[in-house]
Amino acid sequence: MLHLVNLTCNWWGIDYIMRLAIISDIHGNFPALQAVFADMERCGEFDLIWCLGDLAALGGQAHECVQALISLRERHGEEAVKIIGGNTDRYLVTGARIAFPPPKEEDDFSAYRNNMLGMSAIYQWNMERLSWGDFTLLRDILGPELKLEVEGYGRAVGFHAIPGDDESVALRPDSADEEAADALLDRGGRLALCGHTHLAMDRLVDGWRVINPGSVGLSFGNPGIAEWALLEWSDGALTVDLRQVPYAVERTLREWEKLGYPEMDWIRPKLMS
Repeated sequence: MLHLVNLTCNWWGIDYIMRLAIISDIHGNFPALQAVFADMERCGEFDLIWCLGDLAALGGQAHECVQALISLRERHGEEAVKIIGGNTDRYLVTGARIAFPPPKEEDDFSAYRNNMLGMSAIYQWNMERLSWGDFTLLRDILGPELKLEVEGYGRAVGFHAIPGDDESVALRPDSADEEAADALLDRGGRLALCGHTHLAMDRLVDGWRVINPGSVGLSFGNPGIAEWALLEWSDGALTVDLRQVPYAVERTLREWEKLGYPEMDWIRPKLMS
């Protein structure tokens, strides 16, 4: 069981310590989420856990992932466990889908059609497995951003992709400095925490430090590895640990196939390293 406790103290000359766990982009991968929770347990106690969206869609165990986060928040309270939504959570709630550029040539139509039909099949399959409780959580977490004032450091803000847009890829490790700075132009703070790209990142952008924990369930940078981030402030100084946790990928895929996951040929290479 995860331990959350306020670690603020002034014992032994330490004026202020705060620990924040960041997870994002779980994508219905329950074994990966369990592996992250186990690693968090090994790392000790936290003041806060932030989840930055994309809880359920695309993986094989949407219901289990949402219920795990609901249980975590119920145990520790909404002030300690903050959950916001991402673009794929919005897709499940509203029926929206990411827009793909339509093909201009007949030769490209078949691949385009197959991709559209395959993704629709996955979202439909995910939706069929959500309970009303799952749906209401996904519905209620759409839209908000997170904010934290850290003593001796300043303001941290959290969002899914960029402020005001849950689909933009402007905050990538390889984004141009100007593009990344523009994405943060309307917010004030010192630390920006984001997900969405499935690429772990720690970079400086025009006065901001931008951290992406990577993806719990569908890492693009480290396929088959569950990723999260541990942030610790001590006397205003921030240390960031981008964590990588292995889990049983092949067993996970076998289980999803037994459950009837509709697009195994699509998901398998996404998880296999």
